[in-house]
Amino acid sequence: MASASTAVLKTEARLLTREPGVLFWIITFPTLLMVILGLIPGFDDPDPDLGGRRVIDLYVPVAALLAVIMAGLQAMPPILIGYRERGILRRMSTTPVRPTTLLVSQLVLLGGGALASAVLVIAVGRIAFGVALPGQIAGYLLALILATAGALALGGLVCAIAPTQKAGQAIGSALFFPSMFTAGVWLPVQTMPDLLRDIVGYSPMGAASEALDAAMRGGWPHWVDLGVLALWTVLLTAGAARWFRWE
Repeated sequence: MASASTAVLKTEARLLTREPGVLFWIITFPTLLMVILGLIPGFDDPDPDLGGRRVIDLYVPVAALLAVIMAGLQAMPPILIGYRERGILRRMSTTPVRPTTLLVSQLVLLGGGALASAVLVIAVGRIAFGVALPGQIAGYLLALILATAGALALGGLVCAIAPTQKAGQAIGSALFFPSMFTAGVWLPVQTMPDLLRDIVGYSPMGAASEALDAAMRGGWPHWVDLGVLALWTVLLTAGAARWFRWE
């Protein structure tokens, strides 16, 4: 069974490499966006209102979260719902290789792609703009893993409730833009008005942004932010497992 699971993982990885659009949006686009923002005049200058930090310093964890959102809401639903519509999941249920194997392979590949993108963002931020590496590596990694799990769980929920691939794309897009906002893509969470920042902090991506920013500055992420992330991940995973249909 282990060899069959490995074969499915290799096959899905090969199919993913044939989708340059998916790879671009998950791995390349977040870093490209960060570079563009870093070239905006003033974004590379210390800001007294940010405690001497620069705007580009805030956008490194935001770009990492963008990759996570892309993987969960833009990449996963079309793939899994497409498999269901074509009857692939139903046919797999009659073989020794269960449909769950395919689902796990997608989680591993998309999650791994998002994490690789985060590493690329950090490396390019450091080399191109002198952004400091995360001061609390363990806390940063924990927050990033929880954010990735939450985004993939949200994508799984979209797959569960969407009856067709087109519906899945519509629902994913409807969730995509609010997720980008709460992650701080248009306005970093740390620069939001206090009330808005408090509200956004209870969303999965808002909590992730706060946790990653704290780890970037060298502190351990606040346990409230990690707790919000963990709670959202559990709830979304439970919903996806409850309503997911194999056919």
